[in-house]
Amino acid sequence: MSKDAVDTAKAAAARTDAARTPADAGDAGYSKDLKPRHVNMIAIGGAIGTGLFLGAGGRLHTAGPALAIAYLVCGTFAFFVVRALGELVLYRPSSGSFVSYAREFLGEKGAYVAGWMYFLNWSTTGIADITAIALYTHYWSFFTDIPQWVLALIALAVVLAVNLISVKIFGEMEFWFAIIKVATLVSFMLVGIFLLATHHDVDGQKPGLSVITDHGGLLPHGLMPVVLVMQGVIFAYAALELVGVAAGETAEPEKVVPRAVNSIMWRVGLFYVGSVVLLALLLPGSVYSADESPFVTVLSKIGVSGAGDVMNLVVLTAAMSSLNSGLYSTGRILRSMATAGSAPKFTARMNRSQVPYGGILLTCAVCVLGVGLNYLMPDQAFEIVLNVASLGIISTWVIIMICHLVFVRRAKDGLLTRPSFRLLGSPVTETVTILFLLAVLGLMWNDPEVGRKTLALIPVIAVLLAGGWFAVRRRVSKAADDELSGLTK
Repeated sequence: MSKDAVDTAKAAAARTDAARTPADAGDAGYSKDLKPRHVNMIAIGGAIGTGLFLGAGGRLHTAGPALAIAYLVCGTFAFFVVRALGELVLYRPSSGSFVSYAREFLGEKGAYVAGWMYFLNWSTTGIADITAIALYTHYWSFFTDIPQWVLALIALAVVLAVNLISVKIFGEMEFWFAIIKVATLVSFMLVGIFLLATHHDVDGQKPGLSVITDHGGLLPHGLMPVVLVMQGVIFAYAALELVGVAAGETAEPEKVVPRAVNSIMWRVGLFYVGSVVLLALLLPGSVYSADESPFVTVLSKIGVSGAGDVMNLVVLTAAMSSLNSGLYSTGRILRSMATAGSAPKFTARMNRSQVPYGGILLTCAVCVLGVGLNYLMPDQAFEIVLNVASLGIISTWVIIMICHLVFVRRAKDGLLTRPSFRLLGSPVTETVTILFLLAVLGLMWNDPEVGRKTLALIPVIAVLLAGGWFAVRRRVSKAADDELSGLTK
């Protein structure tokens, strides 16, 4: 049966029952155990990660103080994406999140591409996370004799166990991970503000605007380095979309989601932009390094003992949080896809705790390949998977904005009703965001070492997606026919 026939039948069914909203079969069976505090902290955790705690050091060295502007610009577009997703969530909460919305507004092919690109994003991010965890653990001499791949495997096993127990345990773990990250950032910012206010020497010089003006100004290396770090900055904001997935397992998404989404903007401004501005006012960008957290750099320059140990523990926490979130979200996304026929059947399975263990185990299997990558190429594993993950992030965000464009158009046609919580400025906001994300992708060509190699993967991924679609299209068609039968009964 054609897609048009399915869409027509769905629309007819919706018109005959105004209270009925398109449902995702993959939403059945979940508990609603995530509390408002869990969802709020998942939103915070998504906005604060290793991209700030560790990545900001190398980016400050490369781009200079203008990195704060890069964080602000990318953070604004990230907020637009999450605001659009938040509106879709209030229209119809779903653990399938944007994959479920892609199915409704873009058809099964759109959902297929959205789901597998998101899986690519998180499975490769998971490899990056376990690699990072192993590297951070090697910081302490007690662990230096343990092979990197063994530490990666242990980290994966621990987080897998947490995810399989229950969604409540996942939420609790994310809650405390986020508390640690926020407390660390607030503590550092208070120290930084004290140093500025008292003109306390930092590495032999007074902090303040003179640190910027005396070392090349806002753009010490020109504009191009700032442009080139955009890809890494976008990656730093990855996981913000987790709010949409978590909404499917909370009892009152209409109350929780708007609060969580709206708080993202000020968190971005305070934690990312504020932290980078402070770092730039305390030390010249040339002092920071990609090999050390910028917060450790500052604290070590003022003689704070143990700063490296504390910050390494926090960065380790951030990586564990990211891995935890990746297993959680891909498990739900794959279950939504499996019920529609576009993912393996076993990924739809749930355990007694109402956890979709099939999808979680599939993501975990890919991460195990990452353990092998750590064994074969321990020095290059992190960089390799990070670049692949960036393609998944950008494609996911673009698909969310395209879904929202179609959603708004259908609302204008009277086919559905938009909630009061909305993305402002449609369709301009979505269009500008999509163009920005595609521009970031295109600008990666200016980076011959990493960016061009990443772009070269796009045709390979496209071929794999096309081949996969031909393999599952009959199963997808059958699932659509079954859904149509249910709607027209």
